This record gives sequence, structure tokens and C-alpha cells, in this order.
Amino acid sequence: MTERRMGEPGAEPPDRQPRDPAPSDGGQPVARPASGAQVDPRHQMTPVVPAPPQVSSQVFSQVPNQRDQRDTWAHRYPVERPDFEPPPPWARPAPAVPKSASRPFGTLGTAEEHQTNPSEQGGWWLKRKVVLALAAAIAMVAASIGATVGVLATLEFGPALIATEPPPIDDELGAEGKAFPKPQSVSTVARTLLPSVVQIKVATGTGNGTGSGFVIRKDGYILTNNHVIERAARSGSIKVITYSGEELSGSVVGRSPAYDLAVIRVQPEGELREVALGDSEKVQVGEPVVALGSPLGLAGTVTTGIVSALNRPVTAGGSGPEISFINAIQTDAAVNPGNSGGPLVNLKAEVIGVNSAIATVSRPGPFTVDEPQGSIGLGFAIPMNQARRTADQIIRTGHAVYPVIGAELDMRHEGPGARLGEVRPGSAAEKSGLAAGDLVTMINGHKITGAEDLIVQIRRHLPGQRVELIYERGGEQRRAIVTLDQETG
Repeated sequence: MTERRMGEPGAEPPDRQPRDPAPSDGGQPVARPASGAQVDPRHQMTPVVPAPPQVSSQVFSQVPNQRDQRDTWAHRYPVERPDFEPPPPWARPAPAVPKSASRPFGTLGTAEEHQTNPSEQGGWWLKRKVVLALAAAIAMVAASIGATVGVLATLEFGPALIATEPPPIDDELGAEGKAFPKPQSVSTVARTLLPSVVQIKVATGTGNGTGSGFVIRKDGYILTNNHVIERAARSGSIKVITYSGEELSGSVVGRSPAYDLAVIRVQPEGELREVALGDSEKVQVGEPVVALGSPLGLAGTVTTGIVSALNRPVTAGGSGPEISFINAIQTDAAVNPGNSGGPLVNLKAEVIGVNSAIATVSRPGPFTVDEPQGSIGLGFAIPMNQARRTADQIIRTGHAVYPVIGAELDMRHEGPGARLGEVRPGSAAEKSGLAAGDLVTMINGHKITGAEDLIVQIRRHLPGQRVELIYERGGEQRRAIVTLDQETG
């Protein structure tokens, strides 16, 4: 007999013998002594429960999805064994949740993924479509109501739905493409512009005058101030002296006392050299400018400075019906009598304004009455965009129009605000609910400082445009939207 040591294959433990197999009747196996003697019950061994047999992988391979797995639960667990107790339902594995990445967000998966009957799924889709349609209809109705209420509230309480800026300029004035792409030196700008600047001499039965102008069309159209030629427009003569010294006879095409602008025309032997016109809306405070003209009769004079302020309400021109109100560009370039009507230009050689007025101080002398002095560093120019529109109207129709609201202003009221006087029947002011005594405090978000300010702010617009006025009546603040009328002048 071959001897086997402990731990070798086939060796039996020295102190125990093989046990009998489990009885076929299903009872618990009992350990017996090798001699077959009776066993004391106190020495009976604890029953041993065998491990459940391995389930064939073939069973799992036949399970197509989670629902089939639940249906075949009994086949995967050997319930025929009396020594095995299946786990309770709450301890069984939960069905797998489909991954969201397997289909686009918001789309419905297959019937198997949702464990629903395909016939029931079709009904669910129908209900979902009905709900979505109802939601869309409700949203559209709510949006329509909200938009209507929003428009009414805006007109009643919020900012007005109005056009506050004039339309783009469309004319044939000026020389397109002749401006410099970048700023140049003052000498270069002067050399470029002086051939387009003219001196204007006016002779009437009551006296003579002088001023300046510049060519806006090469076929002889010249822009200047109305107050330069207004006396000759009634009775007198106009002479235009070009930069080369040629003297030409001029005729008035049309004039606008409201804006202090006029267009005259000459018949030159050849073509004149027109200027390049700039956009006055792009002018900035502090940028360098050049003023050209004939101050005190000195033709071809050039002065320099900067833009010192914008939107400055000033009056210019004559008196009474000939007075003009200007929303001016303020400059410290030296401007003196005789510069009126000449161009104010930037360093790209673009005309951005028409020099029209100066601020002066009076100094009493021992032998003279109060005598107006020359430049004190405050000159005012009409913005070129306004001058361009007015000039184009005059050339096309022979006259110019300007916007009005149809109400007089109390010029004695010093502000803030502008006090309305008489309101004309049927005017734009009356149609919008304005009345005499109303104090206008704001127009299109701009605070009104006085009567002149309201006038120039209205004249920034065109007839037919709408403006929003905030006014006070009886201590109560109100709002009016006015469609501007027009007058000729």
C-alpha cells in the first residue's frame, strides 16, 4: 500500500472517516463513527446545507430583455430544491434603465425600453400631441394679449414708439471721395479747401456788407448764411469773388430764415471746385477744426481750434420774423464778422458746419456807445447735416420747410422748461392735447432748458416725424406724442 502524507492528493485526515452521502429522503445528513457504534445525540454534528447548484449560462442567453427576465424568474432559480428558498420580491434586481445617450433628448424610446404595450404607446402619443397643441395655442393667445397691452402701456406710460432721428441724407451735394482717409496737417487742409471758399459782397441802398460762402456743387451753387444776403435779396446786388480773384454776379436761389441758410448761384466760365461734406453727427468735443472765410473783409483767412461744445441752442440772423434758432456746434477757432457763411472743417478736409454766429461782449468807451468786440473764443456753426438738407430743399424746390407744433412760446419764461402760449386751433399741439400754460419739460428724453432749446430741438427733426413731449399741467406730469406740422421759411 502506498503511503500518503497529509496535504497530498488522496490523503484522508487521520482523525475522521468519510461521511455517508445525504439520505435520499431529503433528511439532514448525520456524521457516523467508523466503527458503526451508536452515536450519542449530544455528539451529533450540525447539519450542512449544500450550495445551490450553478445555473447554466444557456438560461441567461435566452433572456432577451428585462421583461423576459422577470417572466423566467422561476427558471433561473432551482425552486424544486426543498433546501432553497427564493429571495423576496423586494430583493430581486431592478430592471435596467435605458441610457439617455442611446437616443436624442426629448424623443421617445421603443416600447420594450418603456415596458409598455405598443398599442397603449400610440394612445400616449396622441394625448401628448393634444396637450402640446393646447399649450401652444394658449401661449400664442397670451403673447398676443401681452404684446397689445405692452404697446398700449408703452404709448401711455413708457418711452414713445417714435422715430427720433431724420432719415439718411440722399442728395448730390459735395464732392464724394475727395476727403482724406486720415487726418492731415492744417496747412494741407487749408490748401485743399481754400479754392472752394468764396467771399461775398452785398450792396444795397442802405449800405454794404461782406461775408463768406463755399461751393457745394461745381455747376455754381454756393451755400452761405441768410443774414449775409437777406438785404440784397429784397433789393441790391451780390458779388462773389473766388479764390483766384474772379468776380462773378450772384443770384439768390432760395433762403431759409428759420435755419439762417441761403443758396446763391453764379455762372462761372468753367467748373468750380466743390467741397467734401462730412457727417456732423460724428463730431466729438475736443477734436481739432479749421475755420475758413473772409473775416473783416480779409479773404482767404484760416484759423484753427477745437470743438468746445455740441448742441448749443443759440439765436442768429436778424430780428423779428428773420431770427434763426440754431442747435450749434461751438468752437474756439477765431470767428469774426465776415466769417459768417464760411465752412468749419475737420482735419480730413470735410465740412462739418457753417460758421454763423459769435459771442461778443460790449465795452463802453468814452467817445462811443457800447461797441461789440471781435472774437472772444466762442463761435457757433450750423451742423452740416441740417445745412445739407435745407440746401437740397432749396435747390430742388426754391424754398425750405421746417417743423412746428403749432403753438406760441412764452419767451419771458426763463426755464427750466418752456411755457406754451397760444395754441393754434387744429394744430399738432392741439390734436395731441396740449394747451396754453402747459410747461414742456422734456422732448424725446432731452431736458428742456428754455424756449430756445425747445425750438432748436424741434427743428432738428423733419415735418411728419413724431416727437414725445413731457409736460406739466396743474402740478401733474403728462405725456403727449405730437406729429410735427410744417411751415415754409
